[in-house]
Amino acid sequence: MEFEQNNLPLLGDPFPKLKVQTTHGEINLPDDYYGSWFVLFSHPADFTPVCTTEFVAFQKSYPEFKKLDCKLIGMSVDQVFSHIKWTQWIKEKLNVKIEFPVIAANDTIALKLGMLHPGKGSNTVRAVFVVDPEGKVRLIMYYPQEIGRNIAEVVRSVKALQASDHQGAVPANWPDNSLIKDRIIVPPAKDEKTAQSRLQDKKLQCYDWWFCHKPLEK
Repeated sequence: MEFEQNNLPLLGDPFPKLKVQTTHGEINLPDDYYGSWFVLFSHPADFTPVCTTEFVAFQKSYPEFKKLDCKLIGMSVDQVFSHIKWTQWIKEKLNVKIEFPVIAANDTIALKLGMLHPGKGSNTVRAVFVVDPEGKVRLIMYYPQEIGRNIAEVVRSVKALQASDHQGAVPANWPDNSLIKDRIIVPPAKDEKTAQSRLQDKKLQCYDWWFCHKPLEK
């Protein structure tokens, strides 16, 4: 099977406009989610062990996403009836009700998002797109089919993106960084005057003028 070149959206790009069929009916992306964050994640196939564990984990973390005003959307190239049967199986066998919609994508949609791997047949790879309320792609993660995702990291990524907006940057392992804990790193100084003033700013704590941090503004 030959694949045409995909136009994978880059960070900061508008999320591609797509009309998709889901387990909750037709959805227009990103328009129907304008004003809210959303996470779109793809999985290789329904009725597979790793994907089943991921769906259960995403659903169990759904309350955390809701607190962040962030919606979840699953996706694979399986048909809608397969998604419905699979989510019913998860409810019946594992006692977990999947509340978020699952997209039944075709190859064209999957290719637009770079979710089809030429060496993996027609299954979609494990991709994660985090999209902001303006419909822009803010974060992309890719995992091989053999590795299930860490859902806590997806939640943390949304929290970090929201925290860093208009405030600065977040450190490694935020909000549990070993140096500055949950504080925000101030954008670097762009001139000598600002660099010097940083060290006198009582609102900041600094290791040096190029490494200053402040509390997260709630």
